[in-house]
Amino acid sequence: MEVVAPRTEDEVRAHLAAGKLVEGLQHMSPEYLKGIRRILTVSADTELVSAPAYLRAASHAPALNNFGSAVSIIQDELAHAHIGYRLLGDLGVDMPALIYEREAHAFKYPYAFDVPLDSWYELVLANALYDQAGFVLLSDVHQSSTFGPWKRALAKVDKEETFHLRHGRTWVKKFAADPDHKRKLQASLDWMFILTLEWFGLPDERKKHGIQLEYGFKGKTNDELRQDWMGHVVPFMDEVGLDVPAHFDEEAQRYVIDCPFPQQFDGEKKQWGGVEIGWDEVMTRWKGRGPMNETYVAKLQKGYRG
Repeated sequence: MEVVAPRTEDEVRAHLAAGKLVEGLQHMSPEYLKGIRRILTVSADTELVSAPAYLRAASHAPALNNFGSAVSIIQDELAHAHIGYRLLGDLGVDMPALIYEREAHAFKYPYAFDVPLDSWYELVLANALYDQAGFVLLSDVHQSSTFGPWKRALAKVDKEETFHLRHGRTWVKKFAADPDHKRKLQASLDWMFILTLEWFGLPDERKKHGIQLEYGFKGKTNDELRQDWMGHVVPFMDEVGLDVPAHFDEEAQRYVIDCPFPQQFDGEKKQWGGVEIGWDEVMTRWKGRGPMNETYVAKLQKGYRG
């Protein structure tokens, strides 16, 4: 049965202008409902697919207690995914169909999770880079969201993501202090840093944020969020002596990317082409998905599909 959002666009804008939160379908217009469903789906899918991605790398944990820490993070990610899907269920979305009956390529999450994490180095870097990206994005939503149920739920998510970040940074500091570990860490950072730059999507000159900002689904643009992420990551990597292709430009008062961006990427070999390409080519790669897309989704749907 099709769910009908009863408010007009003008009524929703007046509601928001009065400083009120949207608490459910009764406060939504069809356009607001469509937008909040989309951003919740991206968030929930990202949290869900991180679980098999992190579990794959957790098998390389150096000790059993380290494996336990990784599994604890994975449990958090599954709980975060449940929050998003549960809210979508309240908004009339068929949750079982959304989670278990979609084709793998229809899931909506950053391309980075389609590239396999094959070592403990890559897992702790994912905590330091990917979870930092998630923290930046969800903190923005937490501060700006006009959808009350999600805004309140993200207070818990923010605290748990802080633990994931601390786990990643603690290990990165430890590995960076040892020449052999540092060399292996740097090799992983070389492909993972640029891939996380892509996480925030198209540049503002290509992206039309209109309804997302007007309705308060997010507070900052893609480029502003990318700057926030570099503001956390670049100084930290400088502090521990790891090289990243970005620096803070004092004159421009912003972070500058020091490599061709975007550029061609081989997901199987985890190698960048080194030559700048257009965003249309990046979009083609994103839509085609990467090496682990079908494997991860099949793992998540296995119990349901039998």
